[in-house]
Amino acid sequence: MSNKKTSGGLGTMFQWLVVVGALAVAWVVYLYILGSPSNFEGSDPTKNPLPGNYMGIMFKGGPIVPELMCLFIIVFAFSIERLITLVAASGKQSIETFMAKIRQQLSSGEIAAAAAECDKQQGSLANVIKSALKKYTEMEQEAGMDKEQKVLAIQKEVEEATALELPMLEKNLVFISTISTVATLVALLGTVLGMIRAFAALSAAGSPDSQALATGISEALVNTALGISTSAIAIIMYNVFTTKIDKLTYSIDEAGFSIVQTFAANHKK
Repeated sequence: MSNKKTSGGLGTMFQWLVVVGALAVAWVVYLYILGSPSNFEGSDPTKNPLPGNYMGIMFKGGPIVPELMCLFIIVFAFSIERLITLVAASGKQSIETFMAKIRQQLSSGEIAAAAAECDKQQGSLANVIKSALKKYTEMEQEAGMDKEQKVLAIQKEVEEATALELPMLEKNLVFISTISTVATLVALLGTVLGMIRAFAALSAAGSPDSQALATGISEALVNTALGISTSAIAIIMYNVFTTKIDKLTYSIDEAGFSIVQTFAANHKK
């Protein structure tokens, strides 16, 4: 029980470190790289960006820009973390190759060989199958239960082992899913603020302030571009990871069914 609490605490600490670190990096980039005087006319960040200088243009997007950059960094960091985790969860061989070996060994009644194959494979799928095979062996030696009870015991073992692995597979996906929506809303806020500034410049008495108008339009467009790109990447990565998790869970269900059916076929009582 204490191990689970420790693991959960470390996971939460990692999440907060990513969020705080992303925010800090975003503001440093915004203030000291995008806002570098060399990006602006007369080396003055209050003036217009140099022609074709996109860093200066992004700086003119206003204070919403670093927030959107923060969201992008969070998506990037958690995507890398999930990719590493899911690759490790799949094991050393491809899932198809591993499952083909397990099915062949089960059909031949080579339970020990199948368990040894799980040790070689490693990962979430192998962990669940190994737990089920261990229960399979225990049920073979169990004399106080009938066949149906033994089958149910193996099924329960598969379900419990799967329930332990799934949270690890799905961890941090909620961040990516949430950002896919929040990034668009934050970008919309930046767009609205930019348009307010642009219309304020148009409504000024006398001739409109062209610099203020350009700044407002720049703020609106930059925020829109950053928000849409961050949201699109978050949606793509979320779908990639959920598809991979679905594939893993399907393989787990298939393996569990095969083990149960093998036991039922090989044991009359």
